[in-house]
Amino acid sequence: MSELAAVLVDRRPEADELRLTERHVLADVHAVLRLCDSGRLRCSDKTRRPAATSVVLIADTLSGGDFYPDEAIAAYAWPLLVQAGGLADIGGGKLQLTARGRSALGKPAAEVIRGLWRSWNTKAVLDELSRVEHIKGQRATNVLTSAKTRRQRVSAALATCRPGVWVEVDDLFASMRGRGLSPTVARSDRALWKLYLVDAQYGSLGYAGFGAWEILEGRYTLAVIFEYAATLGLVDVAYDEPAGARDDYHGNWGADDLDYLSRYDGLRAVRLTGLGAYALGLTASYRAPADAAPIRNLKVLSNLDVVVTGELSPADRLVLDGYAKRTTERVWTLTAETVLAAVAAGRSVDQLRDFLVGRMAQPELPAILLVLLNDVTARAGRLRDLGQVRLIECADPALAALIHHDRRLRPLCTAIGERHLAVTTEQEPAFRRALQALGYALPVG
Repeated sequence: MSELAAVLVDRRPEADELRLTERHVLADVHAVLRLCDSGRLRCSDKTRRPAATSVVLIADTLSGGDFYPDEAIAAYAWPLLVQAGGLADIGGGKLQLTARGRSALGKPAAEVIRGLWRSWNTKAVLDELSRVEHIKGQRATNVLTSAKTRRQRVSAALATCRPGVWVEVDDLFASMRGRGLSPTVARSDRALWKLYLVDAQYGSLGYAGFGAWEILEGRYTLAVIFEYAATLGLVDVAYDEPAGARDDYHGNWGADDLDYLSRYDGLRAVRLTGLGAYALGLTASYRAPADAAPIRNLKVLSNLDVVVTGELSPADRLVLDGYAKRTTERVWTLTAETVLAAVAAGRSVDQLRDFLVGRMAQPELPAILLVLLNDVTARAGRLRDLGQVRLIECADPALAALIHHDRRLRPLCTAIGERHLAVTTEQEPAFRRALQALGYALPVG
């Protein structure tokens, strides 16, 4: 039996709240992507962090809400996770789905989540320690170690946990130290003096006992696990309110006035989920829990109305709003125009079909709707976006023909009329080099 296995507990931890994250995240990941697609999520172009209004919007959309009603954790993490995973990017201050993000809408949730966790481990948008605001001095030069190395050690520590068994947080801390998986925060003892609580001089963590493992490495670990691993459903969590949950910082100068050192102090225990084992590479495949299947609360009528017969989640409402026109409180109407508009906005007919089939109570879609969807698919398939091009005007048809028929330039451009050539953005550098070899130059526009 491993060292960690010896401290595992298989009973419910003593905590006020217990969140089984796996069943929620399987719906939440696509819901967040649809929110990005709606253009309603705002993030700072500079820091890439979500605006307060966007955090509230995400929290209201998550199937289980955030972990705390008045403290953003999951709702704060999601915009950063999808950016790190390349599923969304910021344009004009708003999160927008990338081509990879649109593709993710049609992929199994577990596959998308595994990709997000792996991306976060290598190219996270921020250093998670920055979310522990009571630890000051983090922006000083040459103070902190590589956040990438730190989070990978936390990930490795989670991989030592046995799926389905609760581990007390303090026992996990002890195991990390014993296994050499400590996410060392300060670069050196000298750097430690630049970190502090409350006051840079009297509250420096360089004083003996002030920079204890629980204060730096422990708080960093809590931030990674609670805000990112739990948000992605890798671990179930047992937790209390952060205020008064831990007293390991009380000996530091001035810390008596702090109700808690981090918003993650209330985390008591974690339990690696089946999804977590899959995302961490401990299992090769994943099967969702039976209770994670969507509720069949839609009825699709032959007049193309979609009627909601039960409670509709905010995420499902986003889908219907994206493809249909809402006509009453519980009815959305599909038309060729609304579905075509959705396709023009980057949404997929197949995603609509899968959504309806997975949530409707009847055995199959009405024949008239299948005809409509097939017609829209056929119409959309007759046009293809080849991306942006640079339009080049030649002085005369002879020059255009000379360039277009050159053996090096022919594959790099397309003739448009007698005097114009189109060059894709990707081919432009090669086109310019080949053009110079031919004895011509294209001035920079």
